Amino acid sequence: MADSASDPTANGSSADTLKGNAQTAYNQIATGPVAQNVKNQSAKTTAEFSNLANARQTPSQPAATGQPLTHYHSFFSELLSWNNPRASAIAYASVVSLIFVARYLDVIRYTFKLTYLALGVTVLAEVAGKTILGNGLATQLRPRKYYTVPRDTLDALIGDVHELINFFVIESQRILFAENVSASAVAAVGAFLSYYLVKIVPYWGLALIASTLLFFVPLVYSTNQELIDHHIKQASDVVNSQTEQLRQVASRHTSQATEITKQYMGDYTAKAQQMLRGRSTSPEAVPKSAPQSNLKESDFPQAPKGEFKSSEESAKGEEEPLIAA
Repeated sequence: MADSASDPTANGSSADTLKGNAQTAYNQIATGPVAQNVKNQSAKTTAEFSNLANARQTPSQPAATGQPLTHYHSFFSELLSWNNPRASAIAYASVVSLIFVARYLDVIRYTFKLTYLALGVTVLAEVAGKTILGNGLATQLRPRKYYTVPRDTLDALIGDVHELINFFVIESQRILFAENVSASAVAAVGAFLSYYLVKIVPYWGLALIASTLLFFVPLVYSTNQELIDHHIKQASDVVNSQTEQLRQVASRHTSQATEITKQYMGDYTAKAQQMLRGRSTSPEAVPKSAPQSNLKESDFPQAPKGEFKSSEESAKGEEEPLIAA
């Protein structure tokens, strides 16, 4: 036992054997089915992200106003269609993670904490290095040239941000002016429900619900497209038939009302014409001549021509013949 322990050849061979066994185990794990599956999934995920990045093309179909859409329309359409399921699932998990991080982690506070810790470590390392070694440790880690953002990268970033902002601006206007009636109706229902849910659900909960619906409604539709289209067609046929019946009933009542109105108008027009004709054919008022009489002028007494006398003079005149007599 002591000989084998003191023999360097035996120790070297045992170390080589252990190293060889570790290498063999690593090769078995690396080439095993689990590792191969991980490699395959990683390659598929990389390919799907490449497909998603290549989908950022300006759509050929413009908006209703004729102006071209942004390449983010194609990007989000490809993302939410789940044509690349791994990329869509990772995107959904990232959005949910950001929501929970913003809800349960004080990001601003932890940012300040990370900042003062990093600055404190670098200051202590620089001071300790200059005190002990005569040369600061931070100075040794300092790059020869500070990193700068290339202009091309900044221009590309600004262009992407510009396209992203225009995507939201154009989509909000398309929804507002009902370019797609179904999308506008869904947005109206969502705003109506949010108006009441905001009283009992916090904002992060509304964001989580909206993200879940935004990602999984297209997935459910694409998975059960035939069944959903069949029921939608049946509902559309029922609505169209009821609409056609209502249109026919409304047309019938409208025609009846029109006929009744025409009949009353005809009656009133005929009565008005009869009244106007009666007034035009009635005899006009003719001035009547004075009635003729058979009486003559000699039949009337002559009017007195002399002056009228007073009552005393007339009385005297009547008494004189009596005295004379």
